[in-house]
Formats: sequence, structure tokens, C-alpha cells
Amino acid sequence: MPWAGRGLPVARFAVPDGWVLQAYRFALDPAPAIERACWSHVGAARFAYNHMLWRVKAVLDQRAAERSYGLGAADLTPAQGWSLPALRRTWNQVKAEVAPWWAENSKEAYNSGLDALARALEAWSKSRNGGRAGQRAGFPRFKRKQARHSVRFTTGILRVEPDRHHVTLPRLGCIKTHESTRKLARRLEVDAARILSATLSHSGGRWLVSFQVLVRRARRGPAHIGQRAHRVVGVDVGVKDLMVVASPDGAEVQRISAPKSLGRAQGRLRRLQRKAARQQGKWDPATQAKRQPSKRWLRTQARIAKTYACAANIRRDTLHKATTRLAQRHAVIVVETLNVAGMCTAGGVRKRGLNRALADAALAQVRRMLGYKTLWYPSRLVEADRWYPSSKICSECGRRKPNLTLANRTYACDHCGMVLNRDLNAAINLARLGDTR
Repeated sequence: MPWAGRGLPVARFAVPDGWVLQAYRFALDPAPAIERACWSHVGAARFAYNHMLWRVKAVLDQRAAERSYGLGAADLTPAQGWSLPALRRTWNQVKAEVAPWWAENSKEAYNSGLDALARALEAWSKSRNGGRAGQRAGFPRFKRKQARHSVRFTTGILRVEPDRHHVTLPRLGCIKTHESTRKLARRLEVDAARILSATLSHSGGRWLVSFQVLVRRARRGPAHIGQRAHRVVGVDVGVKDLMVVASPDGAEVQRISAPKSLGRAQGRLRRLQRKAARQQGKWDPATQAKRQPSKRWLRTQARIAKTYACAANIRRDTLHKATTRLAQRHAVIVVETLNVAGMCTAGGVRKRGLNRALADAALAQVRRMLGYKTLWYPSRLVEADRWYPSSKICSECGRRKPNLTLANRTYACDHCGMVLNRDLNAAINLARLGDTR
């Protein structure tokens, strides 16, 4: 059980056998009154986060100052707990004073902000003590209005209406959906699913609701998928070709080109950003002060956000379709364990184009999606070691070519003379790695 930070350990939710956790996300078309209530809820979550962060920081600074005065541990200001229950207790004591309007929103809105703060403080504490892997987490910062707008509901009425075009959320009521909810409604009608929580968010100019659902799934392949031609495959991911799939015998099973949705949208983004630069924005460079932006500037910003959201949707759609097809059609799937964040950190301006292409391809999402989709279907995911040189090993003779650079897109073996596409050679090596296990 993970430690909740200056509190009691919190037990993780245990998924029963035969069930999986799955998310269903739907776009919403809220009425103006409901949309105002949605903005009020996300603002309440941000306010609770910022206020309690201010209290935690004030207590830490006060205790540090008292120690510098030579006070003992018994005489210090009482510490503020970092766990979610401790933050919630303090918030309930002060909310009538600092937020007299708190009753206008659901208690889940404030709980969302407090939960985010508890997680951020826990990550900072573990990072300082060496108990957290990955990049070191800094002390939490105050959230601005431009931060991600979201609020999570875990109690109250969480329902998909029988007409399959409305959902019901606590305090917000019945909200019309932009698309049909039949995929989730069918499972709920036959008691094959149970809604655990709902997350309301705003992205790309549209409100979205994501239901976290406990779904009963039989671990079997779809009926329309026949006998699998290749039981074991290796998947090499890249920037030009998103995936190159190969079998251990050297056959190329599939090659999926990268959508490059953000790269294709760069022309439109440049035009919109230049247009926004000529309009009256939030910052006045002459007076070096904030100002009221013009309505045309706000409309241009909305179009920029919509363009980014469209590019993300295209990328996500390509990844979901490709990974679902892999999980359904193959029994063993071998992928690389790439440090994509590390690949995008160094290089500066000279590597800016490659870093943008790496971010546009979203290579880390392939392994993440396959990680849970192989649990839905009768398949298994094998993750190669991060330092496994799949691109530098000859798939014909097994010799290693250490001086292979990223610019060499064709693998030419100096020992056996084999010439093969670099990505296909790596996919074959990965497939053979999974075939031996």
C-alpha cells in the first residue's frame, strides 16, 4: 500500500477477476446555465488547491523560521498534514470563512483540488527521499486560470440516461451529449459494467466527460478475427513509420505511417499565431502590464486551441486503431522500452525539429496502450530491455554494428552483406526476442 504523506496508508482499489478498468469519454453539449456551473466547479477545485497549498507553504516557512530561532520541536507551530484526509479536515474548518460561496458547488469539486494537491505533495516528498523513480519532482506550484480545467466526481448521481444522449452528474444535472453513449449504455443495461467515477474537463473549446468504469470482459478474441497468421510479432516504433511489425521468420507483417498531425497543422498554427500577435492580447508590451484582451483575440485563441485538439484527436485515433489491431491479431507482442522524455530533453535549437517530431509521434503511448489492451484480449506484451540494441544487431547473422547512426535508414551488415530496412531489421530482432521466452 502506498504512503499517503504524513497520514495513514491508503489501500488501492482491487479489480476483481474477470473485470477490467476502462474509460469511456464523451463530448458534451451543455446548456448555457449548465456550462456556467461547469466553470464554477473547475474554478472551485482550483481555489481549494491554491488555498490549501498556501496554508501548507505558510506552515512550512513558519516552522523553518522558528527552528532558526532555536525553538524545540514541542514549541513549533503544529504541522499541516499532507494526506487527503488531513487536507480535507482543514478545508472543512476554514471553508466558511475563506469561501462563503462553497455551497454553490458539489463537495467533489473541492475534493478534486485537494486530491491533486495531496498527490503533488506526496510526489515531492518521495522524490526528495529517493522513493520515487523518474525525474525529480519539484514543490507544487499555484495553479493559474490557464491550467487544465477538470473536476472529478466519485459520489452522487453518476448515470448514463436510457435515451443514450444524456448523462447525469452531481449538482450539474442532466447534460446532453454530443455523441451517442450506446457503447457504455449496453454494458450497463446487462450489468456488465459499473461506473466508479466521472471526470469533467474542458479541452479544445469543448466540455468532455470521462467515466471510469469497471467492466466485465471475457478474455477472448473478437468473433470477426480468424486464425492468427503470426503468433509472435515485434513492433519497432519511429518518427517516419509509426510502427513496423515483423515476425520472427523475417516477414514484414504491417507498416503504419506516422500521422504527423501536428506537423501538418503547423502552417495553420503559424497563420493563427501571427494573427493573434497583431491583435490586442492580455499583455501590453508598451506599458508592461496586463490588459483586457479583445474579443477577436479571444476568438483566435479558441481557433488555435481547436487546431491543437484536432491534431491530438487524429494522433490518438491512429494509435488506438493500430494498438487494438495488434492486441486482437497476435498472441505475443514485443515492444521497445524507450526513454522518450530523455530523448526530447537534450539538443537545443539544432534538435528542435526532431524533438517536435518525437512529441508528434507520441511513441511512449504505444507501449502504454498495449499494456492494458493485451489484458482485454488473449495476448501478452513483452517489453524489451531499454538497452537492448535491436537496431544494431543483424537479423541474419547476429553480429552487432556499433557505429550505426540515426541518419542510416538502411542496415548494411559488414559481415554477411545483408542489406535491409533499419526499422524492419529492428522489428525482426524484437520478434525473435519474444519467441525465445
